[in-house]
Order: sequence, then structure tokens, then C-alpha cells
Amino acid sequence: MAHKQFPANDTERRKWQDPEKILSEIGLAPGMTFVDLGCGDGYFALPAARIVGLKGKVIATDIDEGAIGRLRQHAAEEGLGQLSAEVRAAEDTIACEGCADFVFFGINLHDFADPAQVIRNAKRMLRQSGKLVDLDWKAQPMSIGPPLEKRFSVAKAQELIESAGFHIILVAEAGPYHYIIIAGL
Repeated sequence: MAHKQFPANDTERRKWQDPEKILSEIGLAPGMTFVDLGCGDGYFALPAARIVGLKGKVIATDIDEGAIGRLRQHAAEEGLGQLSAEVRAAEDTIACEGCADFVFFGINLHDFADPAQVIRNAKRMLRQSGKLVDLDWKAQPMSIGPPLEKRFSVAKAQELIESAGFHIILVAEAGPYHYIIIAGL
């Protein structure tokens, strides 16, 4: 069976994944700094910028130049000057030292060439009270998302996160297709 990453449009995706709800539930608030690694078109970065407001900051990176271009355009159209977007591999990204309240992986930890390095980089970016958030596909067969063999089980994701020196705060279901792991330093 052929797998597709997402439904054809955000309206369909929003039926099973509400970015504002997820960001609110993790505790994102005005004035915070949010780093979105592998941000794509900004499905989470744009709502994060609206939540953190003008006193906050969103740093978004992705290796897809087209996605970053679209994200920059949407941010400019909305006047979201607090959002910066760069074409950059997560393995090479340390956007700041100890400045982030959240480093977020939006259903992509399994896609990085070196997920362990990406998590180590996240550790450097987080302030002491900061949180790493891994939202990812459940390791179950389904008609959307990456192939099953590419997905990380909760146990594998936890192991990667803990091996970088994080402690797990929460593991929970995040809708019908995803789990969420929140970890602290």
C-alpha cells in the first residue's frame, strides 16, 4: 500500500491534528522562544509565532528551500516578524545557546539523518527550564504517514532522548496517529 505523508490540505490534517491545541497543551505562552526543527511549511511554526507574540521568538529550520520560502511568505503576510526561517539541516543547527523554552520536532525525528545529533543540539539550545517536545507517528500500520519501518516506537524515541541526558516528563497519545514525548534537562 502506498503511503502519503499528509492529506492533500491542512483542512483535512486539522481534523486529526490541531497545532494550536498541541502548542497550548505543551505550555507555549506569550514571550517564549520556540525552535521548530524540520518545520516544513510552518504547520506548527506559524501558530507558535501567533502564540508567543511580538515579545517572543520562533526559530524555524528545514532543509527544503521551497518550504522555507512559503513559510517566510506566510509569516510576512501575517506580519509575524518574530518568526525567522532558515534553510538548514537540523544536524547543523544550534540557533542559540541556552535560549529556547521549547525545541520541537513536529512528526519528523525519524526523518533526520542523525537524530541523536539533532537531540544533542536541542540540549544546547534549551534554557535550563526548557523542554524538548517530540511529536511523532505511532509505530503502527496506517494509510498515512511514513512507512512503518521508518517510524520510531515510543521506546526508541525515549531511548534517543534519554541518551542525550534528558529526563522524560510525559509520554502521551496525541490524537489517532501520533504520540508526544516531553522531556526536560
